[in-house]
Amino acid sequence: MEQPIISLQNIQKSYFMGSQAIPVLKGISLDIMKNEYVALMGPSGSGKSTLMNILGCLDSPTGGAYILNGKDVSKMPDDDLAEVRNTEIGFVFQQFNLLPRLTAAENVALPLIYAGVSKKERIERAMEALKKVGLAERSHHKSNELSGGQIQRVAIARALVNNPSLLLADEPTGNLDSKTSVEVMEIFGKIQEAGNTVVLVTHEEDIASYAKRVVRLRDGVIESDKLKEESFMHMH
Repeated sequence: MEQPIISLQNIQKSYFMGSQAIPVLKGISLDIMKNEYVALMGPSGSGKSTLMNILGCLDSPTGGAYILNGKDVSKMPDDDLAEVRNTEIGFVFQQFNLLPRLTAAENVALPLIYAGVSKKERIERAMEALKKVGLAERSHHKSNELSGGQIQRVAIARALVNNPSLLLADEPTGNLDSKTSVEVMEIFGKIQEAGNTVVLVTHEEDIASYAKRVVRLRDGVIESDKLKEESFMHMH
């Protein structure tokens, strides 16, 4: 039996205001298999950002277990979590966090410096990742010479460069116009087809419609979890 790449077992998260616990996630159980393409949706206050932070090992749950790629990360100390974040997860956030003075290739190679990869291999792997997002010919451009859509593609390439088990994207088209959004979403589709597992967090239905499975949260619980009909998907 194939193991899920993500297994959330009754995940709870509360924040404390003085002595009062405010529950944000109230028991989330969810399995995501390798190579799935999942959109997490929910109105603001539904807990989806909190869940995203737990999935990304940026935060730990107050209760329940999170097994990522066979490892229980829910009770790990912070330094171990940082290690998991660097090796297992590629992040694509709405604010691109690229360094303007570096070229596209140098920006993409950044995570590899922390991973202690040699310079020659860093450049090779950065080029490989830029190819996957269709930007190889822009590799020597600095990020201030690129369009918004190209910058977001550089950010996706950077997220891929460590060959993570999971690509986590938070509102990845939040700052882009609709034509550019479509380009960026097509890239995520290609990445998933190439074998990566993609989890998108979005509040936009048209962005979620690119995913193959949509999980909706409301008030800290899963309201619905639906696989897309194949016939519907061919409309794109």
